[in-house]
Amino acid sequence: MTMSMNKTPTNRVYTYIAQRGVVSRAELMKEFSMTSSSMTRLLEEMIEDNKLQESGRGSSTGGRRPILYETNPTYGYLFGLEISRIYSSMGLYDMHMNRLSAIRWTMDESMTPDVFVERVQSAVSRFMQEHGLAESSIVGMGVGAVGPLDRERGLILDPVYFPAQGWHNLPICELLEERLGFPVLLDNGANTALVGEHWALRSEHYQHMLYVHVGAGLRSAVMSNGQLVYGATDMEGAIGRMIIQAGNPLQPGSSIGGALESFVSVHAIESEVRELAAAGSLPLQSGRGEIWSFEKLLHALSAGDIMVQEKFEQAAAYLGIGLANLINVLHPEKVILGGALINAHESVFEKAVEVARNHTYYYPQYKPLFSKGLLKEEAVAAGAAVMVLKELPQKNLT
Repeated sequence: MTMSMNKTPTNRVYTYIAQRGVVSRAELMKEFSMTSSSMTRLLEEMIEDNKLQESGRGSSTGGRRPILYETNPTYGYLFGLEISRIYSSMGLYDMHMNRLSAIRWTMDESMTPDVFVERVQSAVSRFMQEHGLAESSIVGMGVGAVGPLDRERGLILDPVYFPAQGWHNLPICELLEERLGFPVLLDNGANTALVGEHWALRSEHYQHMLYVHVGAGLRSAVMSNGQLVYGATDMEGAIGRMIIQAGNPLQPGSSIGGALESFVSVHAIESEVRELAAAGSLPLQSGRGEIWSFEKLLHALSAGDIMVQEKFEQAAAYLGIGLANLINVLHPEKVILGGALINAHESVFEKAVEVARNHTYYYPQYKPLFSKGLLKEEAVAAGAAVMVLKELPQKNLT
């Protein structure tokens, strides 16, 4: 649910310091065009209210070494929640984004919204008890979820591939706020993952970034000039409909055949291997006749099953083509890849990057950096918490 916030000087200064870590009064005065006395008074008030704390002294430029300031990590606490189709997770963080506790759930047929919200509430209560936190110390919860979404109304609209029923047109923010008693913000999981990775890399000052999540489906997020790019509609999963093999041009949109997600996703690999197993084309050690789940595929991949390895390599190569198409249009400095398929085996990441580089225009003069990110599987949940940190409720900073 979107928070309506009036950005007061206190709020703006706090957010600026939180994003940069440690700053001096001179830097703050330059950024906010405030007089020395006004800034001094504001900083003193924020320290008295436990929002800020001193963090030693900086280097001298000829006079006294300046006092440095940082946010107080225990001023408040944040929850970050990931809602995905294979696994969901939640973390508790302080105001420096140190993770204090975390939990992960498998999203099987039993994980209906009612069951899920109950488990979230139970975990929130347990984490708060374990760390001795009062409800008043919780700033809020950020949710990074599978789209499509209505972010303004806090709704999960029409997701596909959820094992359990009931996830369509779900007012997730309202349900969580009723149970938890504090504000909840919603955005696409790819967006929150990119926000989280950008936060983790903030000292490197990347301004143009691309994040691609490859799991049950494909999701992407784009950052330009340090800001997330939003379109006229929720486009998180649109990357999966990128056409990489032409079909019947007289029937546009009639099928995802030829689209990237028909070659690159957990479901695509599962379907291909099941077809091979049904036809008796898999080697005997692969367990012919068994139902092939993604978990079983991971075991076969680790065990060196040649046929399964080939399917993962093929999917990685197609992913590389899709990445090259995006890179040639968006020109990011940094490309971060995440999701169950990327984390299945190092060879998946390596092959996708190799193919993407080979098809990048102006390479090697233009060489975007590829990474699995610093936060990896925690990126969606941690980024959701960062989203709350960057959009602090007015009531907590006045």
